Amino acid sequence: MPTLRLTAEEEAMLGGRDGEGVALAMRVLVGQARISDAPRLVAITSAHVDSCLYHGQVSLDFAQRLVELGARVRVPTTLNVGSTDLIHPELVRDQALASAGRELMAAYVELGCTPTFTCAPYQLPGRPGLGEHIAWAESNAIVFANSVLGARTDRYGDFLDICAAITGRAPYAGLQTPEARRGTVVFDCRPLGEFTELTYPLLGHHIGSTVGAGIPVLVGIPADVREDDLKALGAAAASAGGVALFHAVGITPEAPSSVDGLPVRVVDLETLRRVRRELSADIAELDAVSVGTPHASYAECVRLAGLVVGPPLTLPLYLSTARATRDRLAEDGVLQVLEAAGVTVVVDTCTYVTAILSPGWKNVMTNSAKWAHYAPGNINVSAILGSLAECVASARAGRVVLDA
Repeated sequence: MPTLRLTAEEEAMLGGRDGEGVALAMRVLVGQARISDAPRLVAITSAHVDSCLYHGQVSLDFAQRLVELGARVRVPTTLNVGSTDLIHPELVRDQALASAGRELMAAYVELGCTPTFTCAPYQLPGRPGLGEHIAWAESNAIVFANSVLGARTDRYGDFLDICAAITGRAPYAGLQTPEARRGTVVFDCRPLGEFTELTYPLLGHHIGSTVGAGIPVLVGIPADVREDDLKALGAAAASAGGVALFHAVGITPEAPSSVDGLPVRVVDLETLRRVRRELSADIAELDAVSVGTPHASYAECVRLAGLVVGPPLTLPLYLSTARATRDRLAEDGVLQVLEAAGVTVVVDTCTYVTAILSPGWKNVMTNSAKWAHYAPGNINVSAILGSLAECVASARAGRVVLDA
């Protein structure tokens, strides 16, 4: 077991030189570093905090204690979704939870975090680059940062994320180290032929279900793949398993040029058809449609706006996105198009973690494998997975429409 060695600066933080809040955060990090056999801590350039999502009184107690002790973040720190929509509070049915969630979100802003309230911080300006050490929480943000951006973050749970932000440090262990970032298994995707929008979330769910916390290396991903496709793939893989990093040969910055010596799994169309059946309930009638998990990008929102123009929607259609994206949509007139068509735009949270959808709705369509994976257990619905076009066609028809 390696001995944890702290620098003089870190010892001073631990000893209380910068106040009790910093000392508390450093004690938490040192404890985690020892558990993970880290030989040292590493300086980070940014943090993304998931702890602002309310999970009970302990969530609020810890944040408020840090505030009371005078703690402040010392690196740029974004915030994940919270438990309410601060811009549209009327959308949230559970006002007790919304009140607690609002108080928790405010506490993190008081700690100096930027009130982004999005699960997709990589869509914001100033995202980290190749080789930068960061401390990001939220599973889809972690896998995107590691895989697509080539930044380095381990999986950090609640409280560790804010402690890293306050100290500007993280344990040098796990995916912070180059040794842990090597691929463990190859997925040969070439038999899939032409990739569609749904290929990526289905492939991600299959990979996560297969490798757990392993590091997949993907062969055969098209060269013109969009970031939104990689987002969908990574989010599904992180939800179905514990994937925090994947390599796409010829696409992602740390992908190996040779996969010799690694076990190979072949992915074919029948595999993805099976995954779609697993993620979709056998239903024809629908109550609502929910898209944008992880938060929809500006490009995805523009696509949706183009699809909803025309015959009216007959079912409620919810779009989850970041408040920064909503602001941009409003400036460009896209938000007005969406709302005029009947789309309900949700910010600061997501429909599978907050009581927004009606409790009487039981059948909901989505374009997200992550939403389809979590929503049945979280909000007691049956989910069906479709492309964005299929989701809009279904919202228009009032029933499930596939291959639109």
